[in-house]
Amino acid sequence: MRAMARAAVFGGVAVLVLVLIATILSVTFATRGAMATNRPVIEVLHFTGAKSSFIAGHFQRRFLILGLEGGAIGGGAAIALFALAEVAARWFPGTAGGDQFAALFGTFSIGVAGYAAVLAQIVLITVVTAATSRVTVNRTLETIH
Repeated sequence: MRAMARAAVFGGVAVLVLVLIATILSVTFATRGAMATNRPVIEVLHFTGAKSSFIAGHFQRRFLILGLEGGAIGGGAAIALFALAEVAARWFPGTAGGDQFAALFGTFSIGVAGYAAVLAQIVLITVVTAATSRVTVNRTLETIH
């Protein structure tokens, strides 16, 4: 049982790492696309004396909001799904179907710590999105100089 639990935790962490890598790649391409679309505005700002940190700050704020919205939608859906599954599992205890369901899937109760972990993932995705956007903008602006 412990080996299975460790394997499940390892699998979950591996999936989280893959999602973070996919997020970084997606944000990088989206930021580059946004910068390409706004290139004339960025060049005018740059030539009129705007610092790279000012320009990067605007992109970072935009992608921070997008990351927060996306994380809230995904995390909210996950929280709702776990809460619904927990409520549904309480409806059928002691029945044949409920016992089989519990034997197959165990309990869907993730507790306060589980819900806190989902909220932490929302914050993590938001921070990764904002940081990736800022790094991408700064690297792109270095090539404009």
